[in-house]
Amino acid sequence: MTNYQLLPSKHARFFALIIFSAFIIVSCKSEPKKEIKTESISFTKEGELTVSKSETDEIVANFDIEIAESEYETQTGLMYRESMENNQGMLFVFDDVAMHSFYMKNTQIPLDIIYIDENLKIVNFQKNAKPFDETGLSSGVPIKYVLEINAGLSDQLGLMVGDSVSYNKL
Repeated sequence: MTNYQLLPSKHARFFALIIFSAFIIVSCKSEPKKEIKTESISFTKEGELTVSKSETDEIVANFDIEIAESEYETQTGLMYRESMENNQGMLFVFDDVAMHSFYMKNTQIPLDIIYIDENLKIVNFQKNAKPFDETGLSSGVPIKYVLEINAGLSDQLGLMVGDSVSYNKL
């Protein structure tokens, strides 16, 4: 009596591999691309900020602020916001004093970007930053803080280089 073992031949194994691969490819139906929807983010008051004239200490502006301190918060900033009240802003607080650059990726509202040094003095402005513009907007000088407010407000309030800023967290 002859004993036969049923071992697949090289061709049979190759054919089985092709069938299996085709099955996997066909069963991995690709779904149509889904549009990523992001809900508008609402303002959360985390502190208060005051801007004063450097020569007279006269208060020229008060803002309710959100404070961006973590890496995620500073990278996200005011992205995905549909609007912001004129008495609101976002204060970015950096660990270091250095040149910093901002852009308007995914930012829907035009902004004035106010660059502030470690002594809490305004040192530079980027006025009317355009929504969705990914061009880098450099501080031009080393800074520790940045305040973002609605575009046009820095001129409307008469904010100037040298004005003082103070803030407190809630």
